[in-house]
Amino acid sequence: MTLTPTPSDQFTFGLWTVGYNGTDPFGGPTRAAMDVVYVVEKLASYGAYGLTFHDDDLFAFGSTEAERRTQIDRLKAACEATGLKVPMITTNLFSQPVFKDGGFTSNDRNVRRFALRKVLRNIDLAAEMGAKVFVMWGGREGAEYDAAKDIRSALERYREAVNLLGQYVTDKGYDLKFAIEPKPNEPRGDILLPTVGHALAFIESLERPEMVGLNPEVGHEQMAGLNFAAAIAQALYAGKLFHIDLNGQRGIKYDQDLVFGHGDLHNAFALVDLLENGGPEGGQAYTGMRHFDYKPSRTEDENGVWDSVQANMRTYLLLKERAKAFRADPEVQAALADAKVYELAQPTLAEGESYDDLLADTSAFEDFQAGAYYNGKGFGFVRLQQLATEHLLGAR
Repeated sequence: MTLTPTPSDQFTFGLWTVGYNGTDPFGGPTRAAMDVVYVVEKLASYGAYGLTFHDDDLFAFGSTEAERRTQIDRLKAACEATGLKVPMITTNLFSQPVFKDGGFTSNDRNVRRFALRKVLRNIDLAAEMGAKVFVMWGGREGAEYDAAKDIRSALERYREAVNLLGQYVTDKGYDLKFAIEPKPNEPRGDILLPTVGHALAFIESLERPEMVGLNPEVGHEQMAGLNFAAAIAQALYAGKLFHIDLNGQRGIKYDQDLVFGHGDLHNAFALVDLLENGGPEGGQAYTGMRHFDYKPSRTEDENGVWDSVQANMRTYLLLKERAKAFRADPEVQAALADAKVYELAQPTLAEGESYDDLLADTSAFEDFQAGAYYNGKGFGFVRLQQLATEHLLGAR
């Protein structure tokens, strides 16, 4: 077992994560700001692959072009010196007062135009930095009151914006795809495209759906009481897992942004197993970045920030090793077979079989012994979960 991260693990961190100063709705900062060059050097020293950022993380909102260029050049020089990459960039359309009713879907048309200009400029920066994914989190795209927003018009404006951005990337010849990041609520009362399923449906309405995928986040799905590993499986099934945000969440409450695994550990285990090993019969499922979108606890000093960076990567590597052992265990393989997990991959109708053939098959209905499932023919799911638990705990 190796628990020392290397760039080959493709671990990435947001500048806004390690740079989080501890501010929350009830209190101000508990830590000083960190310079981007220092952050790059530290992440590289711990074996990370890359850094991601919003525009306003790198240079202050309203910066002059000279100030903006200075920070970009400093970041590029630091990345060149350390080998750290910038595989993803996103745009802040949520922090400033101008975006209090959203960016792409603000009721104010002038705000929508400003938001599009801000994103277009940041797409150019993404191309300059060599990023391959452009994440869109619509954190303010929503409402608190039903009468405040015509949802149909809001979705049409959302669609208009994403279509325009797709046209821009196509015309410029940029090697860049978009990833929508769903979230159900907070900071708005309700956010548009709240879950993976909502976002998948929206993507199919776009002019260039092949350019747009998903960036699901652990806490965002779990805030709605949903199973994150199941959401990722659906995104993979649709061919739309373009990026992923890893963190921890404990139940249905505000967005906690804990260290990955410091929440629902069973679901984290299932997630890593899926990402690393694919379906029950194997196969690599996801080859993209393992991106940590969390917040170092407000209780910590800078030492705690770097402890949390290492904790994210170490937890992932531990779960990866445990998942590998789980898959290799002959007892687990037998339990999967007994639970008919493999059988689910078999089509219900035989090749070439029609509904007429099904209707003519008396074994499928007339002669089928449905009563045998009462007090019999259990599936063994509890035993299978216990085996997963024992592997997770290192007991096997």
